[in-house]
Amino acid sequence: MIAILGTGKMGEALLSGLLRAGRAPSEVVAAVRREDRGDELHARYGIQVTDAASAAKQAGTLIVAVKPQDMAKLLAEIAPAVPPGQLVVSVAAGITTAFIERRLPGEVPVVRVMSNTPVLVDEAMSVVSAGSYATEEHLRRAEELLRPVGKVLRIPESQQDAATALSGSGPAYVYYLVESMVDAAILLGMARSAALEMVTQTVYGAATMLRESGEHPVILREAVTSPGGTTISAIAELERHGVRAAFLAAIEAARDRGRELGADPGPGADGRD
Repeated sequence: MIAILGTGKMGEALLSGLLRAGRAPSEVVAAVRREDRGDELHARYGIQVTDAASAAKQAGTLIVAVKPQDMAKLLAEIAPAVPPGQLVVSVAAGITTAFIERRLPGEVPVVRVMSNTPVLVDEAMSVVSAGSYATEEHLRRAEELLRPVGKVLRIPESQQDAATALSGSGPAYVYYLVESMVDAAILLGMARSAALEMVTQTVYGAATMLRESGEHPVILREAVTSPGGTTISAIAELERHGVRAAFLAAIEAARDRGRELGADPGPGADGRD
């Protein structure tokens, strides 16, 4: 049995992904705080819904997907119900495995995960890191949960905040870029629907080439950039406006905010900002 504690956007995305990958609804339980939300999830997916402590008691694997500021309160609620050796998979941004280990009894194996919203279309990028008591077997189990909904990569936990900033928040950067390109097309007199279709396919095609060719992005960019042509004129403007530097600063800011959200207030605190 898999229990999902926290059924916001990411929690529900993981839930739907598990079911699409072939997991039976009877093998999944979700913890909810509001009865109407429980009714909605049961009607949509056919899964059992209950409170967090009850879910923790009956599951072999816990997926914790609450907001970082709600983590300490949730762990205090489920601590008496978590049996020794139960795998805890955390997808809360900024929350370290040590934070969770200190709040649960015994040597609980914790695997920290950062995924992203393309889990909804089975194209997520998920990165996993082992806590102090997580073994190779625990990592493998976490990877098996995530692999049907996208790509999975192991990284040291020290790099998790950077991964959150890069791939966790990454889809928003892509949407921001698409929005900007569409606005530029409208400025040039193109209809919004046509511009959106062109940009979406361009981004999809470029990403597919990047993944399937194995080439460095510089090589692929240079293949489009003819001397004295249109592309180099555009690239020169992007450089003049500091777009590359802005991306560096933006991702660093996201990394720093992740660290702030995961700051450990110490045992007994409620973990809120």
